[in-house]
Amino acid sequence: MRFFIVVRKKHLCPTLFLLSLVLILVFTNVISVFSRNTIDDEIVKVVEGMFRARSQATLLGDSELMDSLYDTSRKYSQWAFEHEEKKIKYLHNWAEKQGVVFTAINPTIKVRSMKKNGDTYSMYLICSTEYKYHYENEPDVTNIFRIGTYHTMNITNKDNQWWITKEWYTDPFADSLNLENIKYQDAKEFITSHEARDLSNISEYRLKAIKYMEQYCGAASDPKYNFTYNKKYGDYNPQGGDCANFASQTLYETGRFKKNSTWNHNKDGATKAWLNADGFSHYLLNSGRGSLIIKGTYDKVYKSAYKLLPGDIVAYEKGGRITHVSVVSGADSKGYTLVTCHNTDRNQVPWDLGWSNKGIKFWFIRVHF
Repeated sequence: MRFFIVVRKKHLCPTLFLLSLVLILVFTNVISVFSRNTIDDEIVKVVEGMFRARSQATLLGDSELMDSLYDTSRKYSQWAFEHEEKKIKYLHNWAEKQGVVFTAINPTIKVRSMKKNGDTYSMYLICSTEYKYHYENEPDVTNIFRIGTYHTMNITNKDNQWWITKEWYTDPFADSLNLENIKYQDAKEFITSHEARDLSNISEYRLKAIKYMEQYCGAASDPKYNFTYNKKYGDYNPQGGDCANFASQTLYETGRFKKNSTWNHNKDGATKAWLNADGFSHYLLNSGRGSLIIKGTYDKVYKSAYKLLPGDIVAYEKGGRITHVSVVSGADSKGYTLVTCHNTDRNQVPWDLGWSNKGIKFWFIRVHF
C-alpha cells in the first residue's frame, strides 16, 4: 500500500493547483511502499516531505498550501497551522523592511525518537533550516543563515493521507516585531545603501569566538558537527534557557577572559553572571569587560548596529528585563550585523530577525577583548 499526501483543492487557483501536483509528485517519489521492516525510515521520509512542503509554503507566502498539511478539524492541528500562518506573514514583512528577497528555505531534519500509537506517530526531532536571501539591489550575491529548532510532533494517517495533528517547538519568531511601527522606507533605504564590511583585521580573540560558535551552535550548526552543544558546559534549556551559558562559554573559550567568583562555571553549576541573560549583560558592563554602545527600540538603534564586531553582544530587553543574549558572529553582504546563539539556535542570523517587536529594546555591548 502506498501512502501519500493529498493537497485539498479548497479554492485553489490554477497556479497553486499545479504547484500542489508537483509537491504530490515530490512526496510520492520519496515515500516508498510501507512495510514492517522499514517503518521508521518510511515515516522519517514522510516527515521530511512535510517539512520541505512547509518551507516551500513559507517561501511562497502561501497559506493555502500550508493548510494542506494540517487536519484543521482538530484543535491542536488548527493551532499549529495558525502559528505557521503568522510566521509566513512575519517573515515576508521583515523581508520588506530589510529590502531582501528570500530565495530558498531548506530544512534538514534528524529524528531522535519515535513512537507508534495506532495510525499516529509521535516523535521528537531536530530541524536545521538553511535560509538564503539576496538584497533587492544586489541580486547576484547570496547570503545564508541557519536556524535550528527542536520539535515534538504527531502525524496521523487518515484516509491514506498524512496530516500534522499536533506540534510544539520553541519558535525563533515568537517575539516577532510589529513592523507597522517602523518607518519602512527609512530603514530599507539605509540598510540597502551599505556595502560589505571589511572584518579581516579583527583580533585573534574575535576570530576564535567565530570559530567556536560555528561548531557549537547546536541545531543551527553545519550538519558535520552533528547539531550538538559543547557537553563540557551542559544544556540549561530545561532550566529556562541556554543563551547566556553559550555567550559566556564563547567568551571564555577565546582565552581572553578568566573565570572568577562572580562569573564562573564548573562541575557544580554556574553563577548568575554566567548563566542568566540579565545577569550576564550587567556583569559585562559593571566589570569593565564590556561597555554599552547604545540601547533602545529598533528604530533608535539599527544604525548603530554597524559598529558591532564579532564577539560583541546583542542583548534583548523585554518587560524591563534582559531575557536573551546573542553573540555577534559576522556581517552580510550589506554589512548588516549577524548573530549566533542558543535557544532558539541561530547561526549567522540578522540580529533583529524575530526580535524587533515594538516592546523590545536592544542593548549593543562592546566586549573589550
